[in-house]
Amino acid sequence: MKIVGLQKVTLIDYPGHIAASVFLGGCNLDCGFCHNRWMIREEAVAAALSVEELLAWLETRVGRLGGVCLSGGEPTLHAEVVDLARRIKGLGYELKLDTNGLLPGRLAALLSAGLLDYVAVDLKAPLNPVSYERITRRKVDLAALRLSMNLLREGDVAYEFRTTVCPGLAEADLRAIARELLPGERWYLQPFVPAETVDPAVRGERALTEEELSHLATELGAALRSAA
Repeated sequence: MKIVGLQKVTLIDYPGHIAASVFLGGCNLDCGFCHNRWMIREEAVAAALSVEELLAWLETRVGRLGGVCLSGGEPTLHAEVVDLARRIKGLGYELKLDTNGLLPGRLAALLSAGLLDYVAVDLKAPLNPVSYERITRRKVDLAALRLSMNLLREGDVAYEFRTTVCPGLAEADLRAIARELLPGERWYLQPFVPAETVDPAVRGERALTEEELSHLATELGAALRSAA
């Protein structure tokens, strides 16, 4: 497990908290729209700091920061993430996990040990194999993703779902994702940002505009609330 990045202060990554974000290298997906594509292959990137260096730094920020986000990459790829989470929690921090939900066993281990306070699960596309493979460029086990969703629904840890509305996702796709959600569940739609770090082949493609997305988010949000 490599810690390949540390954002020392974030006001947006952990709802209601001033937090730090820790990025673990390696991912089991290959999404063209991802801003962190440079860390997909863990073996190709250098560690930014060691676990001990991270924990020593976090210890100096106790009382200043309220939370820590474990992000990536995909943090649950690493068995060591459980011990890292335990040590961060031992310093008194609230802990958030960002995950694609495709490794429910590791998520279950973190939840059952009481190590998570908030979980954000990325729903990349409609939950069918063709759509998911098209967006993530990998074959995925959607039963595993559904299991992760159910683990959160049956537990008592706060969670959210989120979708980056990247090129290739149309209004019909977002409506299909919405049908997977339960009334009242948090679901955030993130506009695609064609940053320099995304796949150049994706950067120039059209995605739904913020105006189109705003109208659709209002419609889908109303539908979810009315079903509650």
